[in-house]
Formats: sequence, structure tokens, C-alpha cells
Amino acid sequence: MTDALQAFKGKYPSVPSSCYIDDSSRLIGDIEIGENSSVWPMVAARGDVNYIRIGVRTNIQDGTVLHVSRPSDDLPEGLPLIIGDDVTVGHKCMLHGCILGNRILVGMGAIVMDGVVVEDDVFIGAGTLVPPNKRLESGYLYVGNPMVKKRPLKESELAFLAVSADNYVRLKNDYLNNKQ
Repeated sequence: MTDALQAFKGKYPSVPSSCYIDDSSRLIGDIEIGENSSVWPMVAARGDVNYIRIGVRTNIQDGTVLHVSRPSDDLPEGLPLIIGDDVTVGHKCMLHGCILGNRILVGMGAIVMDGVVVEDDVFIGAGTLVPPNKRLESGYLYVGNPMVKKRPLKESELAFLAVSADNYVRLKNDYLNNKQ
């Protein structure tokens, strides 16, 4: 499919043909991506000491880093990175050993740290730092460094979560069609 995929310890990324993976990105090891998702330029995703799962219709934008935490005495299973469906991860984000539900917008430059759980239907503002082991409740905007729960999402913002996913599915289709 692309030079962007690399095996590690016998595990190779699993990417359906409906996905767009930019050749300048690098996906290593135990990574599974759902249908109609996209990984844009300069993304680094290392499923080397644990696994990464990315849902359907999710987009990981330019310069983002996806990583995991290894098993340890404190965390015998370590921490995988799990990203749900219809998620938009903005440019230059860092997601590390956390769980993101469905219909989430992670603003540009946000950092989401180990053990964080983000419920469905959440906006994380640009530049936000989500400290380890926090839980972000469904239906809210979170901003700041460290993050704070700012306010409930408006109906228009909730609707935008699906619109953003739709836009990136159309864009990745354009890129796939352009490769042929």
C-alpha cells in the first residue's frame, strides 16, 4: 500500500484499502485502522510496546504523534492508544496511552496524556494539555493548560463533529483517486 507502514516484532499495521495513509507518515507495529480513516503527512504512530487502534471515519492530521505505554510493575498491561469513530485529531497533537471515544475533536497542538479517558462528543481546544488519568465527560468543551471543563457544547458544535468526519472522508477519497 505505502512505504509508511513498518513491521515491528512480527506485527504489521492493518489498514483497509478504503483508508488514506500519506507516504510521509510512519506507522509501526501493532496498529489497526478502521474503514474510511485517514493519516496525513508527517504522522508518527508507534505501536511497538503496546497497540494502537483507530476507528472508522477518523482522521489524524499532519505532524501528530501517536504512542503507547509499555507494561510495567505499576501497569502490568501498559496503556494502549484507542481512538474511536468519527474523531478529528488536529495538526501537531500528541496522544499517548489514552482512550478517545467517538465524535471527538482534538484541537491543534493538544496533548492528551497517559490514562486519560475522553467520553463521546467532546471538543478539546487547541493547545490544551490533558494531564494523566483525567476523565473528560461527554458533551463538553475542554480548554487550557492544564485543561478545565469550560462549558457544555452547543447543538451546532455537536453537529459539527459528524461534519468534520464527513469532510475528511471526502478529502481522503480525493487523495486516493488522485493516486491512480
